[in-house]
Amino acid sequence: MRIGGHVKDTWANAEVWAQLNIDMGYTAVYFPVNYKSDIQTIDSYIKAAKERDLIIAEVGVWNNLLEKNKGKLNANIDYAIKQLELSDYVGASCCVNISGSCSDIWDGPHKENLTAQTFDRIVAITQNIIDEVKPKYTCYSLEPMPWMYPDSTQTYLDLINNINRENFCVHFDFVNVINSVEKYYNNDVVIKEWFEKLSPYAKSCHVKDIIIGNELTLHLNECRPGTGNMDFNTIIESAQKMDDDFCVMLEHMESKSDYAKSMVFLNSIIN
Repeated sequence: MRIGGHVKDTWANAEVWAQLNIDMGYTAVYFPVNYKSDIQTIDSYIKAAKERDLIIAEVGVWNNLLEKNKGKLNANIDYAIKQLELSDYVGASCCVNISGSCSDIWDGPHKENLTAQTFDRIVAITQNIIDEVKPKYTCYSLEPMPWMYPDSTQTYLDLINNINRENFCVHFDFVNVINSVEKYYNNDVVIKEWFEKLSPYAKSCHVKDIIIGNELTLHLNECRPGTGNMDFNTIIESAQKMDDDFCVMLEHMESKSDYAKSMVFLNSIIN
C-alpha cells in the first residue's frame, strides 16, 4: 500500500516538487501537470518521481462527458483521451474521471443521471476513450459518486461487464457513496462490500472523512480524516491486503496543515 496526497506549496521545478512530496511523507503522488505541458517538463516529473520511488497514482481528467453542448462535449472527450495518453506515458496507476452529469453543473445531481439511457451513453463514451488510446501501462477509471454512475458496487460491476475493456479499472471513493443515514452509520459495511466485490479491478482510492449535520433535512459533509465518522481502520486494513503499490490518496483539504495532520492520523492506524 502507498499513501499520497496533494502538495499545498509552490515549486520551481520537478526536483523541488518531488522533495515536497517526500517531506509530507507521501510514497504516491498525483501527477502535477497535464498533457499540454511540453515533453521536457513531463519527463522531468517522471524522472524526479522515479528517482525517489514515488508511485504516480493518477492522472486526472475531471470534466463532464455528458455535457449537453456538442462542441463542449467533443472537447471534453478529446481532453479525456489526451489525459489517458499522458497517464499511459507516465505509467500512472490509473487515469480518473467521473462519468458526467446531465445537469448544467458538471458534477451535479440530475433526474436523468441514473437512467438506463445515461448508463448506455457512459458505456459508449468510455469504450471510445479507451479504444482511441489503447493504453499499455495504465487504465481508465470512473470515480463513484452519490448521484451518478457508478453509485454502487452493482452499477460498477455492470459498467465493467458492459464496457468490456481490459484497461477499464475501479477507483474507490467511499465518502462519495455515503448518501444516506444508514450508510453513514454503517460505513464499515459499505467499505467491506466495495473491497470484497471490486478489489480485483481496483487501482487506487481517494480518502477523506465525512460527518453528519444536525440541521434538517440531511446534510453530509466532507472533513479531514479523523474528524468524522468514516471507519479508517477498515479502509487501511483492507487496503493493506491489496497490491503493494495500491495507492490511498488524500484529497479535498484546504491547507498543508490539514494534509500533514491527515498523514499523522493515517500513520497512527498503520503503526
